[in-house]
Amino acid sequence: MNFWGKCICRGRILLLVATITLSQGIAVCSYAVTQLDENNTDFAVNNVKSYILMEESTGTILLEHNKDEELFPASITKIMTLILIFDEIKKGNLSLADMVTVSEHAAGMGGSQVFLEAGEKQKVDDLIKAISIASGNDASVAMAEHIAGSENEFVARMNERAKKLGMNHTHFMNCCGLDDTLTSGHYSTALDVAIMSRELIHNYPQISKYATTWMDVIYHKTKKGEQEFGLTNTNKLVRSFDGITGLKTGSTSKAGYCLSATANRDGVGLVAVIMAAKSPIDRFSKAGELLNYGFANVSVYKNRISEKKLEHPEVKQSLYQKIFAKQKEEFSYIFPKNEEMKPKRVVKFKKNLCAPIKKGDKVGEICYYFKGEKIGSKDLIAKNNVDKANFLKGLGYLLNGYLGKAL
Repeated sequence: MNFWGKCICRGRILLLVATITLSQGIAVCSYAVTQLDENNTDFAVNNVKSYILMEESTGTILLEHNKDEELFPASITKIMTLILIFDEIKKGNLSLADMVTVSEHAAGMGGSQVFLEAGEKQKVDDLIKAISIASGNDASVAMAEHIAGSENEFVARMNERAKKLGMNHTHFMNCCGLDDTLTSGHYSTALDVAIMSRELIHNYPQISKYATTWMDVIYHKTKKGEQEFGLTNTNKLVRSFDGITGLKTGSTSKAGYCLSATANRDGVGLVAVIMAAKSPIDRFSKAGELLNYGFANVSVYKNRISEKKLEHPEVKQSLYQKIFAKQKEEFSYIFPKNEEMKPKRVVKFKKNLCAPIKKGDKVGEICYYFKGEKIGSKDLIAKNNVDKANFLKGLGYLLNGYLGKAL
């Protein structure tokens, strides 16, 4: 029986509307959620409070259990910290070569750390290593203070970013996940962690270079001299799981053992989140099971952004200028493994296009149909400017044409 057949037999298909930020803006996406019966012996909930399996390119949830239960996230909090770091790099406000001075507050962080000293300076690149590989709390706080001036201001930005992403059951109180108070107000859910994991791996795939490094070193340069410090990855799947791309572990006495694991095989990207497992073995084995299930049962159709010139012959109130367009973003759609998927692609320009039109403006959409049903669409945007006609421009247009012919 195929994937969707299994899903229908074992459970039910629900519809979920989730807010997911694909870039800097906010896109509201409707996608199918496959909720399997909890009695399904293939995916019993043994020793795990909550989990989710999400397809990365579409945000489709393939499997889940207690996805909205608010739990302590421990160090998988740092996924949001890394998003904000890479946001600043993208904006040009930060570079990997920038030097960060460690404060006493950052150096005083407990829990997992790389033992930074107050006054010590480290490159942004090395601090990202320390966060991604060794889950350094001190490195996280040092970066937060460097970017926002204080950890509190940085955390406010974390919560604002989470809200924009549609993480409706998440609230951060710090940037590293260190949490010793039962009523601290620091919490998240499997779904929300999957959303921010997808945001990080989708928009900043370079994180995989850090997150899949098994061992590395940084160098402490202090008044005592220079000393090498070894980093070992806390994510054991890095050494054992085929196609692993990241991402982050976390554990405290209250949170239990948490993991967000991302992987990609043959163009299929998956995010598996485990919350409150009873042991490290439970979080890694459960994540591996979820990822293997996804790869065994799901394929992804992708239509790359076409560079083929799509043109509309007439734009009203223009100087006989054509509008050239392209698909704004890649279109993705999941379907059962080994099922042939060839959607029909239909280009639809807006009716009565009228100048002026600026490059990047929406001028229509490209719709995708499968077996007669619409399965999605992507915006069609202008590749060129189209000016509005006026007397002087019209005269210039005629003169250029006349002189061109005369020459």
